[in-house]
Amino acid sequence: MATRILVVDDESTIRTLIEYNLTQEGFQVDTAEDGDGALQMAQTTNYDLILLDLMLPGKDGLTVTKTLRQEKIATPIIMLTAKDSETDKIVGLELGADDYVTKPFSVKELLARIHAVLRRIQDPSEKTAAEVITFGPLTVDVDGLQASLRGEPLTLTPKEFDVLAYLVKRPNRVISREHILDAVWGVDYPTETRTVDMQISHLRDKIEPNPKEPVYLQTVRGFGYKLTKPESEMSE
Repeated sequence: MATRILVVDDESTIRTLIEYNLTQEGFQVDTAEDGDGALQMAQTTNYDLILLDLMLPGKDGLTVTKTLRQEKIATPIIMLTAKDSETDKIVGLELGADDYVTKPFSVKELLARIHAVLRRIQDPSEKTAAEVITFGPLTVDVDGLQASLRGEPLTLTPKEFDVLAYLVKRPNRVISREHILDAVWGVDYPTETRTVDMQISHLRDKIEPNPKEPVYLQTVRGFGYKLTKPESEMSE
């Protein structure tokens, strides 16, 4: 089946441009022109990816993203925004967006971002065969793209899963933000190390007993992050 993408933008010319080019790439495309319609479609249809404008009539893109993530809908989201401030990008990532593209953008750049987000969840060559890793209370099925905490399934976005899988393969090692960025997003991928911080923050919300005092995803100041176990679990 063709990859299904929801394109949400209140400007008809942009929707038409994106829809045409995605269709030419072989994607199945649905469109919405406001946040309320987009939210309803995303709640009732299994999309592989959502391209979501930040400024929309009704519910804005940030509200739509926040609502979907609260409802445990982990569909990858790329935000489209005319705003180029760091604050807007960070807020979108904090709420659960996987990436952002700033308007005006080239079709080539947009397609590259889409393929990069989809690659890990759709390309079998990117998967590690039959690899299930247990680390303390965490179990990560790399091939099945699933993770659980104390036997309870975790609802992770694709990038959250990729970051967790990368770290769980390298337990008790300090990994720099730059290395995580290169491994998960790609060495030539045009994003910032702050994106890594956002994904780590999301993971802490889902796996830590107290995200403000993490015991598993440790920050090593000046270096990066380390996945470790507290002393009480060292014998497990």
